[in-house]
Amino acid sequence: MTWTTLLLMLLLLLVLLFFTLTRRSRYREPPLDKGIIPWLGHALEFGRDAAKFLTRMKLKHGNIFTVRAAGRYVTVLLDPHSYDAVLGDSECLDFTRYAQVLMDRIFNLQLPLDQHFLGMNAAALDSIISRHLRALLKAKTPTNQKDWKEEGLFHLCYSLLFKAGYLTLFGGEQNNNGADPSSVYDEYKKFDGLLTKMARGTLRAGRDTFCYSGRRQRKTDLIVVLICAFVCFQGNVGPAAFWLLGHLLTNPEALTAVKKEFSQISQMETTEIPFKDKPVDTPVFDSALQEALRLTAAPFITREVVQEKSLRMADGQEYLLRKGDRVCLFPFISPQMDPEVYHEPQKFKHNRFLNEDGSVKENFYKGGRRLKYYTMPWGAGTNGCVGKQFAINTIRQFVYKFLTSFDLELCDPNASVPEINASRYGFGMLQPDGDLLVRYKPKNKD
Repeated sequence: MTWTTLLLMLLLLLVLLFFTLTRRSRYREPPLDKGIIPWLGHALEFGRDAAKFLTRMKLKHGNIFTVRAAGRYVTVLLDPHSYDAVLGDSECLDFTRYAQVLMDRIFNLQLPLDQHFLGMNAAALDSIISRHLRALLKAKTPTNQKDWKEEGLFHLCYSLLFKAGYLTLFGGEQNNNGADPSSVYDEYKKFDGLLTKMARGTLRAGRDTFCYSGRRQRKTDLIVVLICAFVCFQGNVGPAAFWLLGHLLTNPEALTAVKKEFSQISQMETTEIPFKDKPVDTPVFDSALQEALRLTAAPFITREVVQEKSLRMADGQEYLLRKGDRVCLFPFISPQMDPEVYHEPQKFKHNRFLNEDGSVKENFYKGGRRLKYYTMPWGAGTNGCVGKQFAINTIRQFVYKFLTSFDLELCDPNASVPEINASRYGFGMLQPDGDLLVRYKPKNKD
């Protein structure tokens, strides 16, 4: 083979690469930012800290832009007034394909979760999990214990709620499978540490690959099936309870307000299941929960473009979405952390979702227009969390039972909530980078 032939082949490859990586259209498209690395584009920065990266892209390009990441083109929409243009189109934009890709990549199986959370099952679940929570909390510390017990708050919330959820969905009267909840939790935590890498397809050779291969080989094992079912529900409930309690403990005024409301409930309570079907109003607690979720719920809402689509924005601008690309909404940036929507959005304000008269506040504005979507912790549309109401009821019961049955306080009165783990953006509830050490003991009933 002559040098001339080699040069011609190289030139041909460069031409093919150019047309592969260059997008041309006679229609207007969102601003395109391909990054400086061919094919890979912005994948590394996207995965390392999606919120920081997408905030930078928003400042550079505006509310809609397309980035290249690992060979894929992802159009990011950050105008909440325009979200319905994506959420309301199931013909050109499809969620199920993306969801199945993740299920195949992570689990290599299909497991519908809707059956657990819809219809008649939903009512029964509240009663069952209430019973398991009460038993687990009672086992945590004997009622005659006088000494404080120290523990990391994240571990405390995550482990207790995982075990209660496991027993509710798969144990006892349901399957009587006899699996130890603590062992299942240990396996889940190993898996959870690899979840983001599995979803992004970035598992490393060596230990990560060994864990992943072992999980695939045991895909029919009970524990793997249980793990699969817990990703949507347990992956969010435990961390959500941690953030709520963490913010309450580090904001004495908020903690006092919630405890006062709980005290009133305790005096009125006529059922063993607090908050079931919301028999009493809890505006202060609900506002505090919604505020904690606003600060720490960061899911991607994603659609595959299955048909070319002209996306009309709320400001009247139109952009072409190409078939084969992906569309992503990231409500964490806007509206949840948007200073135009929320004053001092980085701060926890337990009464942010209350009006001055104590009623629920639902009117929030951007650009002078009322927002339909002012916070989206559970997603929206076809990829909204099917276990949303069960999750909310579980968090309510857990926090209520803990604050009314235990003395709970920070080991260090000056401690603050940990920073978030930036690699978890896009996967529902964020998790802390570290823990918050607390101490607790049963309340003295005398």
